[in-house]
Amino acid sequence: MTKAMLTVRLDEETERQLADILAHEKTDKSELIRRLIAERWLNLQAGRTLVDRRGGHPEHLLQNAPPDLSERANRKKAIAEYLKERHS
Repeated sequence: MTKAMLTVRLDEETERQLADILAHEKTDKSELIRRLIAERWLNLQAGRTLVDRRGGHPEHLLQNAPPDLSERANRKKAIAEYLKERHS
């Protein structure tokens, strides 16, 4: 993992707030910033679907697929046929 140096300029009030947080959390600035970034990143991810977080649907997944695959019974049948062909 690559470490990067980060410089942040804070006003006096924010510096005091940071000092209070660090004292309360009993941690250092680096750990606090890592946790805040991780929490914020998870919050951003929460609004996305699993497929979005995994990079979307594979392009080839629905190529040449019948239009009625949105029906569960049709999907199950198509998967069963695929597996039968693959393992016969």
